[in-house]
Amino acid sequence: MKLNGKVAVITGASRGIGAAIAEVLHGEGVSCYDISRTMQQHDFIKQSYQADVNDSDKIDEILADIYAKEGKIDIFINNAGFGIGGLVEFTKRDNIYKQIDTNLSAVVANCGKVIKYLKNTKGRIVNIASVGGVIPLPYQATYSATKAGVEIFSKALNNEVKDYGIKVISISPGDTKTGFTAARVIDCAGADEKQLKNSNLSIAKIEKDEKGGMSPYAVAKVVKKVLRKKRPPLRKTVGVGYKIIVALPRFLPAKFVNFVVGKLYCKKAKDK
Repeated sequence: MKLNGKVAVITGASRGIGAAIAEVLHGEGVSCYDISRTMQQHDFIKQSYQADVNDSDKIDEILADIYAKEGKIDIFINNAGFGIGGLVEFTKRDNIYKQIDTNLSAVVANCGKVIKYLKNTKGRIVNIASVGGVIPLPYQATYSATKAGVEIFSKALNNEVKDYGIKVISISPGDTKTGFTAARVIDCAGADEKQLKNSNLSIAKIEKDEKGGMSPYAVAKVVKKVLRKKRPPLRKTVGVGYKIIVALPRFLPAKFVNFVVGKLYCKKAKDK
């Protein structure tokens, strides 16, 4: 598929992976529109709309406005999301709902809203999932659950819309160096001292890996590559090492894989 002249709508394109995707697609001649809670001006964004992806009425208005301006929408990319770190035992229910709403429910709902526009262009939907949805991380249980949901949803939706020529692809990045790390919500109120230390050590390990991770442009280039394909894959993992990691559950017992993940990420504070 030639990208020049296409119109893309990207959620969370004000920064991080979303901004990198917009910049790379802009370089291919794509008109990129951003929907974000925070507004940041970028030369590669044709127009930014300030909105929460959970605001159903606002999303309807924005998509209609873009369609009125451009006469079409070719590409819709669900990228907006955030992380929660901490112990499930002490995670507030409101934070659980907020995580699921933003990372999964909004993806489902907003895909439903954009399909009527994509039918006219045999367009593409790209949903940003995560390696953490295949190899779930302790102390990020809710986040991993939402990203696993994104991948499963994307496969199901692909079958629903294939008769219209629409393709749905999930992209699973591994550790990526973005502002996502600093924005992570840590929810451990009520944990005792030992639990808190263990949680903090494990989250520190996760954040160290993220800060040393790949550039968001590595993810953006993969998005560009799959959008160009006439027959794109259902899912794509970003990074050679991560491709090996996500393949492990196909060849090794689930209990063993989970054991290895636990050894890597369940850090224990030393007793004084």
